[in-house]
Amino acid sequence: MIKKEEVKHIAKLARLGIDAKEQEKFQKDLSAILDYFESLKKVETEGIEPTFHPTERFLEKSAEKMREDKEKTAAPELAEKLIEAAPDKEKRHIKVRAVF
Repeated sequence: MIKKEEVKHIAKLARLGIDAKEQEKFQKDLSAILDYFESLKKVETEGIEPTFHPTERFLEKSAEKMREDKEKTAAPELAEKLIEAAPDKEKRHIKVRAVF
């Protein structure tokens, strides 16, 4: 188990002000994480190639399957129908609620 002094040191490095209760929680959580890494060290990886990029093989196998991007223009009538279907609009703009 990780020591309380180590938790204090990590908290200081991360500039976190933690109390005694949080210190105990972090001690348990960090110990569990480190124990998990220890169990990963026991996994047999002999003969398995490392993966540097998850899509690397996908790109190699399907490069010929990828299509070229082409611009598509929609019929003006479709745009008008979409604008008309919008619940709140002003001229040719659809109003939406603010995101931020």
